[in-house]
Amino acid sequence: MSIKLGPNRYGKAENRVVRVTKTGGVHEIRDLNVGVALSGDMDEVHLTGDNATVLPTDTQKNTVFAFAKEHGITSPEAFGLLLARHFVDSQPPIHHARVSLEEYAWERVVVGPGDKQYSFVRSGQETRTSRVHYDGENAWVVSGLTGLVVLNSTGSEFHGYIKDKYTTLQEAYDRVLATEVNAEWRFASEPGDWDKAYREVRGALLEAFADTYSYSLQQTLYAMGGRVIGAVPEVCEVRLSLPNKHHFVVDLSGFGLQNDNEVFFAADRPYGLIEGTVLTEDAPAPGPAWE
Repeated sequence: MSIKLGPNRYGKAENRVVRVTKTGGVHEIRDLNVGVALSGDMDEVHLTGDNATVLPTDTQKNTVFAFAKEHGITSPEAFGLLLARHFVDSQPPIHHARVSLEEYAWERVVVGPGDKQYSFVRSGQETRTSRVHYDGENAWVVSGLTGLVVLNSTGSEFHGYIKDKYTTLQEAYDRVLATEVNAEWRFASEPGDWDKAYREVRGALLEAFADTYSYSLQQTLYAMGGRVIGAVPEVCEVRLSLPNKHHFVVDLSGFGLQNDNEVFFAADRPYGLIEGTVLTEDAPAPGPAWE
């Protein structure tokens, strides 16, 4: 029985590229997941292991990030066309390029002066939650939300931390700060309008995230919890879980490009996880509220 090689392709999947375009204090953000798949004269690499017609997948990854810097990202479609045409037109063995793109939309959070617009919230992600206990006499209510993804493209630093022989992290004096807000808040008394209270808490979380010049995500957590308690007097306790959604500046120097905090690799794991509670000094005992 004879066999033959059928259709095939190869490439670099799930290149998470975030492009920040800065116009003074007003930033624009495009957040893409880019997959590249190439096909063409690839028989020999399968049959004999000859790599002469293979463009390494690492090169494909580098091209995605370099193009984000050189050309910007005006739309997923335009960016995909640039990449696909480049791969086919620049490499004779490559006859076909498939570029798959997902875009994660962000809405601007504007707080204060209009010339400082670098805070964003992920569109359409959050889930509203609630948990209620009642024993025939007393009621305990905890409300919350999960999956509220937010990002500041500047206004954050991280330095002055403990360093030992295993420390490789470089101090940062201008970094992207991004997290997924998972929050629950306990009521000491019932508000007149639960929907209004939810909107006010959500707004307070976003405003505090955008307002706080952050030296650590812990500092931002405390500011967010405090802002909620100040905005909604019926709330006596806020619990927050904030994974640090790391954005690493991509080193483009090898391609003759300077990356001034414009192109980032969005890493999904591992991640720092910051958790904490902010409550009033006279908060009543929680009873079974958190169960």
